[in-house]
Amino acid sequence: MVISLELDSDTPLYEQLRNQIVIGIATGQLAPEEKLPTVRQLAEELGINTMTVNKTYSLLKQEGYIVIDRRHGAKVSPQLQNHAEPAPELEGQLQLIIAQATIQGIDESKFQKLCAQIFSTMTYQHP
Repeated sequence: MVISLELDSDTPLYEQLRNQIVIGIATGQLAPEEKLPTVRQLAEELGINTMTVNKTYSLLKQEGYIVIDRRHGAKVSPQLQNHAEPAPELEGQLQLIIAQATIQGIDESKFQKLCAQIFSTMTYQHP
């Protein structure tokens, strides 16, 4: 998986990295139980501080996307949680995205088409 960070973005680096790893899991670029680079390796590869990668991994662990073992390092969680209802933070994020789309003049049918197009690229299947 290729990770590309925008150093001049308003979005913090740890959040950009987190988002790209989540997308990598959802699109199948990162498989369940796949080993992730060490904090040092990834920081060096991306040219960022190890604390940034550490913060990202801690956040991903807290959210259940990865597991971390001192002896084996970080890997994609073997079984991600399946929620019947969307998490409240997901609804809030979606509300903001819909608001931005509305302000930009994107109508509901165009928005739904775009969502369906993006959703079709997500290959993650719950076991």
